Amino acid sequence: MLRLTGCPQDYKPDTEGVLIPICPLSPEHLPAIRRHLLALSAHDRYLRFGYAANDEHISRYIEGLHFERDEIYGIFNRNLEIVAMAHLALMEVSGRASSAEFGVSVLAYARGRGYGARLFERAVIHARNEKVSEIYIHALSENAPMIRIARKSGATLERDGSETEAYLRLPKRDLDSRVTELVVDQYAKANYSIKEDAKRFWDFLSKVQEIRQGVRKSRHQSAE
Repeated sequence: MLRLTGCPQDYKPDTEGVLIPICPLSPEHLPAIRRHLLALSAHDRYLRFGYAANDEHISRYIEGLHFERDEIYGIFNRNLEIVAMAHLALMEVSGRASSAEFGVSVLAYARGRGYGARLFERAVIHARNEKVSEIYIHALSENAPMIRIARKSGATLERDGSETEAYLRLPKRDLDSRVTELVVDQYAKANYSIKEDAKRFWDFLSKVQEIRQGVRKSRHQSAE
């Protein structure tokens, strides 16, 4: 079972074929996760969590993240800020994961790029490899972009007032799904490393510029 909630509002077919680096997150990314979630508007939080989540609710959610069990993904910009994030919570039954719950959020300025759909696809690959056989998708009926993502995946949708449910059977894991997950993870890690080095370089140049400006200012004051 996969419970799908969120505020992507960004599904567009013309993004197909574009490889988007999606990084598995770890506890070291907690500060970035917190900044991302707190940056969501009240309406986006409602779509993401299914209720009017305040800052305290988000803090409790972050404290409860289970990195050893779950998969948490992020899409980073050049400043290493999380612009889109997904959480795939796996529930173990009889020693193996047979169901999962999925949540996704995308910052307002980063919408229209297909991030929500790509995060869903990434979660599905991992779910298959973890032997999840059926996905149950639950979303607010007003969340049209999320419902489009579910429909495009081939899920059967059932609407009940303010809520919509969808069911999707997953094929068994195979060599292709395992290799795909390995390749996309390696690509995302390499991309993150490049962005990390670039940010470190530009931060260094910025500090050098500040020092130069300070020296010039001191010289100017001394000359007066």
